[in-house]
Amino acid sequence: MQRYFVANNQLNETSFSIIGEDVKHISKVMRMSEGDELICINEAGLVAHCQITSISSAEVKGNVVQYLAENTELPVKVTVAQGLPKGDKLELIVQKGTELGAYAFLPFQATRSIVKWDEKKSEKKRERLEKIAKEAAEQSYRNVVPKIYSKLSFQQLIKESENHEIKIVAFEEQAKAGELTNLATSLKKAEVDSSIFVLIGPEGGLTNEEVADLEQAGFIPCSFGPRILRTETAALYFLSAVSYHFEMLR
Repeated sequence: MQRYFVANNQLNETSFSIIGEDVKHISKVMRMSEGDELICINEAGLVAHCQITSISSAEVKGNVVQYLAENTELPVKVTVAQGLPKGDKLELIVQKGTELGAYAFLPFQATRSIVKWDEKKSEKKRERLEKIAKEAAEQSYRNVVPKIYSKLSFQQLIKESENHEIKIVAFEEQAKAGELTNLATSLKKAEVDSSIFVLIGPEGGLTNEEVADLEQAGFIPCSFGPRILRTETAALYFLSAVSYHFEMLR
């Protein structure tokens, strides 16, 4: 059944409404009509089985058939801080990271980031990433759409990380040195509902100075296995490891 995310005020105990681009998707792409059924999920993560009663060019309305007791979210909240990569790699990270359960994505300007986002470009990129996250969340049966932060500076990122209990930085020098335990040890310390902040550098990696500042702020430098991963692979590796640790082993 097709799924759509709506605002809290668009879904109540008995009825729902859908506006915006999803109206066109329902009527033109899915070719739904009165009597057809769909799933609505609000911002609080409530999931409802619904039936359409009317479709106009601006709005889809209907009734709630029943609320569903389902939860597909990771038991921990993972924020992915991603050093700005080249091309459309960030779109891939957000799309696949959403499928794997990320709670939020935070792009930041690292010393070795090649691309530069000004304020106008940053907002446009954020809107594009929000759309990708929403579509990926619907496709993967998520209960929430991951938050997409506006681009932050490195110092702003460190400040934001203070709100998280477990802080991890992927550092390739750790892999080269044969370090293989920090990641597992960090995950073992995390409990259900913990917030985890994982930081991934851009293509050129992080500088020693950046890593030193992160360690000072409480980050644990970790290797993600003995191989050196591309920036667009590292976050997906981490989210897969989190899923295995918290969902498959329990």
